[in-house]
Amino acid sequence: MSAPNLSAGQWESIPTPLTSWILDVIGSMGHLQMTPVQASTIPLFMKNKDVVVEAVTGSGKTLAFVIPVLERLIRRETKLKSNEVGALIISPTRELATQIHSVFSVFLKSQPEPEDGSLIFYPEPLLLVSSDHSSPAQDVQRFLSTGADIVVGTPGRIEEFLLGKGRNSVSVKGLEVLIMDEADRLLDLGFQNTLTKIITHLPKQRRTGLFSATMTDADALSELVRVGLRNPARIVVKVQTKKVVNPASKEDSKGQIVEERRTPASLQNFYISCRFSEKLVQLVRIIQHEISKKQSSHFIVYFATCAAVDYFYKILPIVTGFESTFYSLHGNLAPSARTRTLESFSSSIPSLSKPCILLATDVAARGLDLPNVDVVIQFDPPTDTKAFSHRCGRTARAGKTGTAWTLLAGREVELVDFLNVRKIPLKKFAYISNETTSNQDEDRPEDPDVAKYLSCIREKLKTDRALHDQSTKAFVSFVRAYSKHEASYIFRVKDLDMVGLAHSYGLLRLPKMPEIKEPNIEGWEDANLSWDAFAYADPSQEAKRNSKTIKSESAARNTAKKERHKARNDAWSGQKGKQDKRVRRQGRKQQKKKWLNSQDALALDSTTTTQGKRQRDDDAESEKNNDDWGDLAREEKMAKRLRKGEVSQKEFDAEFGDLIQ
Repeated sequence: MSAPNLSAGQWESIPTPLTSWILDVIGSMGHLQMTPVQASTIPLFMKNKDVVVEAVTGSGKTLAFVIPVLERLIRRETKLKSNEVGALIISPTRELATQIHSVFSVFLKSQPEPEDGSLIFYPEPLLLVSSDHSSPAQDVQRFLSTGADIVVGTPGRIEEFLLGKGRNSVSVKGLEVLIMDEADRLLDLGFQNTLTKIITHLPKQRRTGLFSATMTDADALSELVRVGLRNPARIVVKVQTKKVVNPASKEDSKGQIVEERRTPASLQNFYISCRFSEKLVQLVRIIQHEISKKQSSHFIVYFATCAAVDYFYKILPIVTGFESTFYSLHGNLAPSARTRTLESFSSSIPSLSKPCILLATDVAARGLDLPNVDVVIQFDPPTDTKAFSHRCGRTARAGKTGTAWTLLAGREVELVDFLNVRKIPLKKFAYISNETTSNQDEDRPEDPDVAKYLSCIREKLKTDRALHDQSTKAFVSFVRAYSKHEASYIFRVKDLDMVGLAHSYGLLRLPKMPEIKEPNIEGWEDANLSWDAFAYADPSQEAKRNSKTIKSESAARNTAKKERHKARNDAWSGQKGKQDKRVRRQGRKQQKKKWLNSQDALALDSTTTTQGKRQRDDDAESEKNNDDWGDLAREEKMAKRLRKGEVSQKEFDAEFGDLIQ
């Protein structure tokens, strides 16, 4: 069912009153009124209804399930045992799980002391994510020692906790609530088997909630039976904006059209059409534009691959032209490094003189609450179009304003119409030039700063061969990701401007790959440098490269030596031919011996009548073979004369050429 048309109201207006200390914590967090998704979800969830909730990013979905979970546990008639789980929250990423865990911790740390004098009534929740310091076995021990009622984690770690190391020690008989945050991601094929195992293990008498910002009807409804929801309430909190339109449009009673969207109303969502070679130039100018015009200080720049994040983390400080603090976040980093990066970026103090810029993949796209983010820039559009709104949703959260930018090259501008169908409107922003904003996007010449940036990056790459390796890896990884784009009819590898893209990446030379062919490299020039002398800045890497070079040169010398040896052998082909003839003659002698032995055996075993017939056949065959052996004898005799020099090779070949072929 659809959610009732509820407007945000006071927390005290919830039909089932909230616990007083929970209300106090909500007030201390600055949430004076409920958001629409909270006003729609909390009353239903507290009345024993399963819910499927879809609302835009930054709309307060986390509190919409945190509060009901706490209230259900508080209202239990009996306290959970030390080995029992009361609530299970599953998240697709460790970053989002950590954030949810921190929200629960804020509430539980603020609970009043129990009247009976015990130290604590509800212990801190247990966090189950991949970690450098905690194994699955240690997770079980922490759970048993703390007696946590709430468990938050990622699917794989929770499966190991419930069905692996903790199968015989962790009990779910008293489970009250199962929450799946970012449910559309959890219902993807990559998590399907794991989720099925977890849900099958849980008791059916529980409440279940699915929460996401991009859960389409097909995504949710087709999976409800599998995940075990019973008669769920479907809650869709929509964002609607009104704008004045021409009279021919469909208008409301006030002369305005109502526009539905899946992004926050306070978000300005722009796109810039440019060439592939100009993407880096535009990225830098967008940052400069936001700092000067909008007084922005916190940015997130999204790339398609981990290798691209690593590479531009090294390159962007060189080309930006102003002092900035850069952060790098992607899935290939160690868990502890990812945690440190998020904490450092989130806690960094805003400063216009030194903006903070987080370079990230989609690992930082879903659910993360980064309150200081002013601007989101998508250098590469996501390969999964669902991630588009999640990326944009890292800014303009909880009613704040924010700006999102997307760089589209070539026919990628067709993505705009595709996103409009999905209720994600984008507004075109003219190409940003050095002096002024120009509207001549189609016919203008290539930006002169492209060559300037290319030269600047190449000079940096020449200082360390490792940077060159990173640039090639980033370029290749992007092309591979591009080939797997969900909207493959828009993002086609054959439409990629490989030379322009390589200029944007500042490559020293084009890598060898199937997608780059001779007709497609017009206008490309390799950097002028000696590749044999091009060294790594790290001495150990350079020593390894030199070792490989020596081995390669040695292998080349050995190959050349073998070729020369083969050539010398080929010069003596006459002797080699004679040896082959001798081998064939010996083979014929052995065949003759076998044939004679077989004739003797046949003579003994055959009857008189049969002997007559066989004798005639054998005589004919014998006569034929005798001719062969006679030829062989003459050949051997002539070969002896050839070795003695009595006849020439030409005379020998003329006599027996047909026999030895």
